[in-house]
Order: sequence, then C-alpha cells, then structure tokens
Amino acid sequence: MTELSPYHEDQELDNNTSDNIHFRDILEQHISRRSLISKTASGAVALTLASTLTGCNDDDNSNNNGTPTTPTNPDKKPEKLTFNAVAKNLNDIVTVPEGYQATVLYALGDSINPAYPEWDDNNIPSGPSFQFRSGDCHDGMHFFGLNAATQRFDESVSDRGLLVMNHEYINPTFLHPKGPTKVDGRRPEDEVIREVNAHGVSVIEIKKDQTTQKVEVVKNSVFNRRITGSTVMDFAGVAAGSTLLATGYSPAGRQTRGTHNNCGNGYTPWGTYLTTEENFIGYFVRSAGDDALRRPEEIIALKRYGLKAGSSSRYAWETAKGGVESQDLYDRWNADVKTDTASSDYRNGPNTFGWMVEIDPFDGRQNPVKRTSLGRFAHEDSACRAVAGQPLAFYMGDDSRGEYIYKFVSDAKWDTKDVNGGYRAGDKYMNAGKLYVAKFNNDGSGQWIELSYGKNGLDQSNTVYPFGSQADVVTFARLAADSVGATKMDRPEWCTVNPENGEIYVTLTNNSNRGSSYPTDAANPRAYEDLYNNETVQKGNVNGHIIRFRETGDLTTAESFKWDIYLFGAEASMASNINLSGLTDNNDLSSPDGMWFDPRGVLWIQTDDGAYTDVTNCMMLAALPGQIGDGTKATTSNGTETLVGKKVTDDTLRRFLTGPKECEITGIAMTPDYKAIFINVQHPGEDSADYATANSHWPATQTNPGNTTARPRSATVVITRKDGGVIAG
Repeated sequence: MTELSPYHEDQELDNNTSDNIHFRDILEQHISRRSLISKTASGAVALTLASTLTGCNDDDNSNNNGTPTTPTNPDKKPEKLTFNAVAKNLNDIVTVPEGYQATVLYALGDSINPAYPEWDDNNIPSGPSFQFRSGDCHDGMHFFGLNAATQRFDESVSDRGLLVMNHEYINPTFLHPKGPTKVDGRRPEDEVIREVNAHGVSVIEIKKDQTTQKVEVVKNSVFNRRITGSTVMDFAGVAAGSTLLATGYSPAGRQTRGTHNNCGNGYTPWGTYLTTEENFIGYFVRSAGDDALRRPEEIIALKRYGLKAGSSSRYAWETAKGGVESQDLYDRWNADVKTDTASSDYRNGPNTFGWMVEIDPFDGRQNPVKRTSLGRFAHEDSACRAVAGQPLAFYMGDDSRGEYIYKFVSDAKWDTKDVNGGYRAGDKYMNAGKLYVAKFNNDGSGQWIELSYGKNGLDQSNTVYPFGSQADVVTFARLAADSVGATKMDRPEWCTVNPENGEIYVTLTNNSNRGSSYPTDAANPRAYEDLYNNETVQKGNVNGHIIRFRETGDLTTAESFKWDIYLFGAEASMASNINLSGLTDNNDLSSPDGMWFDPRGVLWIQTDDGAYTDVTNCMMLAALPGQIGDGTKATTSNGTETLVGKKVTDDTLRRFLTGPKECEITGIAMTPDYKAIFINVQHPGEDSADYATANSHWPATQTNPGNTTARPRSATVVITRKDGGVIAG
C-alpha cells in the first residue's frame, strides 16, 4: 500500500504559447466625466442620475479606537471604515474585529440530512454518505433569500435563505482515515467515491434570529442537497449536441456527469447560482502514445488546455475498480482513444468540463445545466451586470498565467419579470449571445473582440486552429482568443461589479515569472525581489494587484472600455515604488483572489497567498474604492510607468479578518440586511506532512485554542456583530 504524492498545478497554469501582447507600452489614458448610476430594486446597476461617491478621505489617520455604530440607513455606503483593523497574525483561529464574533457554521463532513450522523474525526464516514454531507475545500458562495410563502427566491429576506457554495477540490490527507492510498496500483473504491462526492456544490437552508443574528443550518430542510462529481448535468447553448461533447455516456453530446474544481462563482438576477469549473484538466489521464491516434487539430487543442500526451491525473480516479458503482464512472477519467468512435469512449471527456454551470437552488427536480455559449476555459469566477432594458453582460476570468478576460453578452434584454424564472430564464439569457475577449491598447482604452464563427478570422482557414463552427469556437475559446490577438493577463481570478458606478474589477493574483518570461508592462508593471522567512528569495510580481475597467457609455453591449489599476498588493515596509498604493500595517496584503462588492458599494477582498505567510495568515479586507482615473501615473522599482488609482488610507481599506494556519480565505456572501457575512476557510493545515501531524487543528481551535488533536477541516464561517448591528456599518 502506497500513499499518493502531492499534486502540483503547474500542468494547468501556463499553457498559452501564443505571441499575443502582455500589455506593453501602455502610457496614459483620458478619463471623461462619468454618468452616475444607482441601484435597481434587484441590486444590479442601472443608468440614472444619482449622488456622487462619498467616503474617500485624504486623511491617513485611522479611527482604531472607535466603537461600531448602526447607521440610520443600513443600505447607505459607509463614509469611512470604523471597525478596529485586525492585526496581522499567525494564530490558528479566524480573528475578527473587536465587537464582532466568528462562528463555524458548516464544515467538511457535516451532515445535511438527519438520517446521517454528525462528523467524527475518529470514524470517517463512508464515501457514499458524502452525497449527504459537506464537501471539502469550500470556495465561492452566495446567499439567496427564501420567501416563506412562495418558497422561492426573495432578495429582501434575511432571516431565512439558501446558502449555496462550491467545494473546489479536496485535501486527501485529512479526508480519509489515514490519508489517500493505493493498493496494487489502484485507488480503493470507497476513497474515490468519497473524493468525487466531496467535490461540487452544497445547497443548505439557514435561518437567522432577527434579534441576536444567530445563524443555524436547518438540518431537515427539503432544500438541502449536494451536487457532486457524479451528478447528471445537461448541456445547453451552442455546443450542446456537438460531436465534441460526444462520449460513451452521452453519444449525442447532450449530457455529462459531474462538476468539479468549482472555484469562484456567480449568480443571476433571476435567482440562480453559477458555479465555475477551473482546473478541470488535471483530473484526466492521457497515455504517451495517444497522440498517434489523434487528428492534428485534436492535439493542438489538448496541448492548449494542458492535457499533453503522457499526462497523469491528479487523484488517479481512473485506477479504481468498480463494485459499489459502475466501472464506467472511473473509466471516464481516462481520455485516451480506445474505440473507433468518440461516442463509445471518453476521448472527449475533458471537453465536457471547463464550463459555467447553472444551478437553481430552489428546484432540485431538474438537472444542473452547463451553459456552453459562455466558453470553455479555466473559469475562476463570473460577475453579471444587469441593467433593465439592456442585454446582460457576464464577465469571466481564465485563471492561468498568460490567459484572458472574457465577456458574454446576451441577445435578450433584461426583463425583471424573469426573476424566479429558473432554468427557463437561463435558456433565454445564456444560450444565445456573443462571446468576447479583451484586448488593451497603449492609450488606456481597450476593445472587446468578438469570438464568433466566421468573424475575425475564426473559420477553417485559421492558422491557429481550423474552426468549423461556433461549437468549435466556444469549446476551444482559448485558441479563438489566441488567434484574434487578445491581451495576456496574469491569472485573472475573481470579477465583481461596483454597484455605485458599474466599473468591473478583476483580481490578478501574482506571477513569479513577471520580469523573466513575462516582460513587465504598464498593467503588469512590477518585477521585484522579496525575502521569505529570511531564507527564500521570491521574484516577479510577488504580491499581485487588482485591475478595473469601465464600459464605454456604461453600456453592457459596449465593445470598448477604459481601465486602470485600483490596488497593488505589497508589504507595508516595501519601497514606495513597489508599495504603489500606500499600504500600511492596517491594510497591507498579498495575492488578492476572492472579491465581491456588496450592494452598498463596500468591496470585500480576500487573499490566497504563499508570499507573505511568514508574517501573517491569509485575510479579508474591506474597501471603499473610488473610480477609474482618480489616481495618477507612477514608476515602479524596475522603471516601468503605469496608471495607479488613488492611494488608499486606513479609512478606505482595512483588514477585517485573518484566517487560521495555512488556509485560503475565499467565498463571500451576506444577508440583505448586512447583519451577517459568510466566508469560507479553505484547506487549513494544507502543508501538513501527514494526517497524524497536522499543522492546523482548526475549526476545533476556534472554540478550543488548545486543541492539538483534531483534524483540520475546510468550513464556512458566519460573522456577526455582538450588538446585532450592520457589518462594517
């Protein structure tokens, strides 16, 4: 019996070998006076006259001794941040400001069905039982208010709702009794079933006391369910029914089984959840001799998505021998050509992942739907901008080095009557539309280049890939983006829309190769060195940054935009030509990843970092941003000129929490009354050598800091004010 070696994601992170630009020589921009906007009843943005932004204070003095107070109008954006900034620390708990409390709500293995017992560290439940238990590595998340009378979505309800969250991947070291194993080269079936079921999505009903703000999971709710790596999914959109999606399970290319590596998320204005499939390619194996059985264009596409001949799989699910489940459930992870036709093997298995998946949390009778018209790539996140009377715009990042930012614009114009329209509304707004990719120009402007078959050279004569249909274009969106000259980015991750002015923000987490294989440029301007733990030299864009852009005319259909860089991650002690945003000890950060604007206009920023963790665990901050053009030009330590947003102060950016050891802070959701905010703690103790010597014992340490035996578990945490007031009010 042998244990599995750790998985390394380099196979999936850097597969763009095109010659497209890296934002070189962008010099300056002209920012015109903006139309002002307000929020519609649904919390989405709409064009109209409104008050100008407030809350950006030039005074660097922070109010760290202030007592949180409840504003008269909880929907109003705070003029400045007044909670006590949380100090950087390496503690094994979730640390929140004075006057706040953090409560573990839903952890790995927790039962969502009264028929299944609670989690027991010393008696790990069976693999099949995880169809009724929390999955692992909690990630993107959203709260949907539940109307007691209609049992449907109601955005005004805070005391009862459905919390929907992703389970991105697994930490097998602690998921199994003694870590993952192999016997005679095969993974045990129960371990594989547990791992597959620990992926996917949870839908859980929660209730909140209107006085104390205490939040609890409703264990016997009819809405509680799990979507896993084996759940049947339907395809919809332009690639549905394509031969590219044909498999032995669905020869017609209309269905597949499962969703996995669900990282960031999105939600629709009609009340459904969007889960993204990110690093999906590493779940498949492909033998060294498979290229000899493939057409040249197939090899091009497989290499572009990182599944080269001889690639091994992340968890070796394909090695399991069926008994409890059909052997077909394990064979599907082998992408080799094994038969005469694609409809009788799983050579196209990788093509059935990498999509945006729609889930109606209020309707468990219908299959989730993979919306193919939005393109296939390493989807990190999605943000929908909804303006009544305009088409919807979905903004999406492809989380790999050198990849792109995409936009999908629906053909149908948004009609608020479609709220609670479920999958029928999804068909209306997500099946037909135009897919675009972003290109950035030297003058600070940018274009959305349409990715449609027959336009911009996307046809069979294309020298990058011979596109024969729109199904080809969306299935191999990366190749289409390469061929039209899209601009390479540094791992575009979460996207969010500022409800105050409609600007779109995207996190660019970091890039250790910036300044070497990726030359610095105005939008990726920093290449520097930093010493980790006084031993290891870190190079490149060590700490990451956040870029933002605004559509021309504030139209969702715009094919041009303006942009600048809102925030640079950095240590407070770094030189000013590295710490370009003026960060202090109250707000310095590294590797921004998760990010979300709440409807008031407060921006929540989370970190997934390995560069500053010698000083502090990962964190979440609250921010009150300005707008594009509120800053100036700056020159970095390596001499690159760039466009910088207005420097932050302790009043406009402040650390709200830190997480336990070796975790990522991710996933953000909030009740509509702003009195409970939810975050996820992912993979605490992930660097532990084995199950018996864990580096973290969270979440047990949240209530018992002296615990030195509990297994670390990913979990959802709810944060409330002790006085029952508004979060960051």
